[in-house]
Amino acid sequence: MASSTFSVTGANIFASKPFGLEDTSRGRDTLPYKKNGLVPTFRTKHDLIATNVATRPPISIPFPVIKHEEGRKLAAWTSIKQERWEGELVVEGEIPKWLNGTYLRNGPGLWHIGDYNFRHLFDGYATLVRLNFDNGRLIAGHRQIESEAYKAAKTNNKLCYREFSETPKPDNFLSYVGELASLLSGASLTDNANTGVVHLADGRVVCLTETIKGSLVVDPDTLDTIGKFEYTDSWSGLIHSAHPIVTDTEFITLLPDLIKPGYVVVRMDPGTNERKVIGRVDCRGGPSPGWVHSFPVTEHYIIVPEMPLRYCAQNLLRAEPTPLYKFQWHPESKGFMHVMCKASGKIVASVEVPLFVTFHFINAYEEKDEDGRVVAVIADCCEHVADTTILDKLRLEHLRTFTGEDVLPDARVGRFRIPLDGSPFGELITALDPNQHGKGMDMCSINRAYLGKKYRYAYACGAERPCNFPNTLTKVDLFRGTAKNWYDQGAVPSEPFFVARPGATDEDDGVVISMISDKNGEGYALVLDGSSFEEIARAKFPYGLPYGLHGCWVPKK
Repeated sequence: MASSTFSVTGANIFASKPFGLEDTSRGRDTLPYKKNGLVPTFRTKHDLIATNVATRPPISIPFPVIKHEEGRKLAAWTSIKQERWEGELVVEGEIPKWLNGTYLRNGPGLWHIGDYNFRHLFDGYATLVRLNFDNGRLIAGHRQIESEAYKAAKTNNKLCYREFSETPKPDNFLSYVGELASLLSGASLTDNANTGVVHLADGRVVCLTETIKGSLVVDPDTLDTIGKFEYTDSWSGLIHSAHPIVTDTEFITLLPDLIKPGYVVVRMDPGTNERKVIGRVDCRGGPSPGWVHSFPVTEHYIIVPEMPLRYCAQNLLRAEPTPLYKFQWHPESKGFMHVMCKASGKIVASVEVPLFVTFHFINAYEEKDEDGRVVAVIADCCEHVADTTILDKLRLEHLRTFTGEDVLPDARVGRFRIPLDGSPFGELITALDPNQHGKGMDMCSINRAYLGKKYRYAYACGAERPCNFPNTLTKVDLFRGTAKNWYDQGAVPSEPFFVARPGATDEDDGVVISMISDKNGEGYALVLDGSSFEEIARAKFPYGLPYGLHGCWVPKK
């Protein structure tokens, strides 16, 4: 049974335009301590000391019967068995009548072509799932996103484009040379938009991944793939942040430059496809930019992280993946955080920080003194304690063969404090005791009204140990330093997505939506109360959905 417990303790790949734990290799002396309930990463004589910063059942498209032996598998890591489906779900409990709109969730859902099985979670072909909430009713559906990579694989019954860890197998040496040439031109990179989905201010819905060509427009009602999102500017780089910042007034993203290591920060106005340059950040360390899967913003600033887990062109050219795939760990290059003014594009702070590894930033805000002057920027993320092994732990082989041993790398809410007084160093602390959420932390969301502002609550996936993957939903209270956790034994929940109640004044007044890949090949949609974090409704799917990544909310028209 699901349970809820409350814890109260403590230009091609190379752009044609410019666009932690202690680091033992540097001989730091670790002096662990705890202050005001916040646990710092480390404390040394070389770095600044971390401080407190503080219904109707008809189904319109039948789903195939799942064989008994297949049905016993955990649905999370099993390929979707049908290209599309739609139907109304029977709701247990009560969905609030005010919850009217569509939740879309994107993610890899097909991990094989013919008899060939993909190796990594991030390789799967994109499956877009839809939950349409309408006056207490729930109509669900899914559809494969029709990228060129997916259509070519279906037609040829083999891999045709380079995915996260997969490379098409050349027939001979000449075809290998040709494949390398197409990689350098970008032609062989995937457009498999399997990472996120965003609702633009002009109403368009775009599915995204880290290749720019993997920006695909979809219809949120039918889930049809409409076509490529064609950028109309002259920027010719091929990679960008998988998670842009999207608001009612702007679209901001980062374009890594592998030739002259750095990032170009660009924005796009609603209703346009043209990216305009805000400014550029030059990397301060390493042979290439750090991986920038996501980044945060405040009301006036854009924060550009420079992680020591850096892009590696050599690894990208390999036919077989390395343990770090297209990246390489460079602890000697250090980690940095840069702050850019949104209005001017000028860099107002560039500080060294402890080594860190993060996929997802949670939020950021401006810290002010008693006179109202901004003195620092606070940026929170799901930080993997500078442990790069998390990437390899996401291989499907690991995820499908859990033996009961606790193998999930630890994670925490990592909080950066970036001073704006010209100081060369920033701070990185643990914002609350990681035991509150089982030392697991990823796939986060907040009340979007608090984007870039001081906030209290975050919703994420945590851990009930032992496990090999985040298996709980957790509501983090950053003011009290506590977390409340939801757990259903044997199930794997996807990203908890917060939807605020219209007219709400409290930050956590709303609901949290997640899709659960259950044991025995089953699955269900889950709705939790955003304040109490108690389950208020669930609706079982007629089949088990694979694990998904990120979602967005499309309000009812």
